[in-house]
Amino acid sequence: MCTLNQPKNTDNEVINKLRNAIIHRGLWMGLILKEAKERGLDWEAIGRAAIFETGCMHGDGIKNGMDVEGSLVSFGNTFFTEDIRKIFEIEVKEINEDALKLEYGHCPLVTAWQSVGIEGEFLEKLCDIAMCGDRGIESKFEEFQFELGKTIAEGHKVCEVSFYRKK
Repeated sequence: MCTLNQPKNTDNEVINKLRNAIIHRGLWMGLILKEAKERGLDWEAIGRAAIFETGCMHGDGIKNGMDVEGSLVSFGNTFFTEDIRKIFEIEVKEINEDALKLEYGHCPLVTAWQSVGIEGEFLEKLCDIAMCGDRGIESKFEEFQFELGKTIAEGHKVCEVSFYRKK
C-alpha cells in the first residue's frame, strides 16, 4: 500500500462518504479492466474509450455551468468545486486565464486499486486511463489544453494536473 496516498483531512463526514463512493467506482473500473485484460481483450482501448466518453458528458455539463464562456478561471471554479478540492486534497498552484495548475494530494482511485493488490505498470495504466475523463472534458473546450504531469500512481507525493489556454 502506498503510504504517500493517505488522506490528511478525514474529519468531514460528507467528504469521506464522497471519497468512499469514488473508491467504489474505482474498484469497478479496476476490476472490470483487470478481468478484460485476463480474458485477452483490448482492455486499454475499451477503458480509454469509455472513460473519454464519460469525460465528454461531464465536459458538456461543466460548459453549461460556467458563468463566463471560454474563461479558464470559470472552468476551474466550475470543474474543481470545493468538494472536489477536498476529496482529492487539491492545492491550486495557479489559476488565471492562461493556466490552471493543480496538485492532487490524495487519489481515492489509487486507494481503490491498491486495496485489491493492483500495483506497478497496471496501476500506472489504470491511472492514465482514468485521466481520459479529464481528456474528454478538455475536448469540449477548443481553447484549452490538458496536461498530466507526475502522478501518485507512479509513486509521487502528488498528481500534477494542468489546463492551459491554447496559444
